[in-house]
Amino acid sequence: MSNRVVYLNGEYVAETEARISIFDSALMYGDMLFEMTRVFNLKPFRLREHLERLYSSLRYAEIDFGLTIDEMEEATNQTIEKNLEAVEGIDFQIMHNVTRGGMAFYDTLVKEGTSPVVTINVFPLIRHQGGMVEKYEKGAHALVPAQQSVPSRFIDPKCKNRSRIFYKLADLQVAKMDKAAMALLTDEHGFITEGTGNNFFMAKDGELYTAKPQNVLRGVSRQACMDYAAELGIPVHETDIEPYDVRGADEAWYTSTTVCMAPITRFDFQPVGEGVPGPLYKKLIQAWSDDVGVDIIGQAREYAKIKDKWIP
Repeated sequence: MSNRVVYLNGEYVAETEARISIFDSALMYGDMLFEMTRVFNLKPFRLREHLERLYSSLRYAEIDFGLTIDEMEEATNQTIEKNLEAVEGIDFQIMHNVTRGGMAFYDTLVKEGTSPVVTINVFPLIRHQGGMVEKYEKGAHALVPAQQSVPSRFIDPKCKNRSRIFYKLADLQVAKMDKAAMALLTDEHGFITEGTGNNFFMAKDGELYTAKPQNVLRGVSRQACMDYAAELGIPVHETDIEPYDVRGADEAWYTSTTVCMAPITRFDFQPVGEGVPGPLYKKLIQAWSDDVGVDIIGQAREYAKIKDKWIP
């Protein structure tokens, strides 16, 4: 059984005992902002950038929970420190969740009160990374579902929030076509935006293309990929991308916090380029690995060896 602990409104409680009310606004409305950061060699990667985005999301949602960003960073580091023995040297994700709190209508039933609820927890990446080996080596299949992205004029995707049923519907629609495929959403004009929890890139003639930043989450990993490309002298364009363009791409991949970069080698049941992870993808994932001092794909292979025996 896990002996990890969770930061819960300034206190540390056992992970298995961390709870919030069923009358919390997070459950009633999906009214929660969050961030996920990962570590390499037990050190957080771009934590400050994740926290800056969290605080931007909190301003957007008009939630003030009383901690400065510096205090939140310190609480995060303390949470990591308290869990280092429990993670046994395994790299992990760091999850920040902030809810608006219990709804006032049910105030007599909410023991935590109606103030915002803040949690910070860590979770080893064995399942995340250990289950990614085949995608790293062979690539993913991406399909465009009928469900589209929500335009920023309705709910701004740059605010990382839990009101994401459209993500789930997109995944369900894609699974009916190919259970192993990932969803790649489009906006109301038919331009590709993002996946359900990741950002999209394609390469053509030695240059990279990714969606404009208006109707997508401006991913920290997305920015990292662009930064590594700049260091390698690879041009990057933020532009409108149509499904038609992906069919003619040389390479494609997606970025996200836990997996960093994973290749997309099939799109709409057709190969992307040669149908295998391409040279630009390999250069960038190697640059990322070199920067953080971890062989990202190699780590996935190691975690794959133990994931079926691992007890969370």
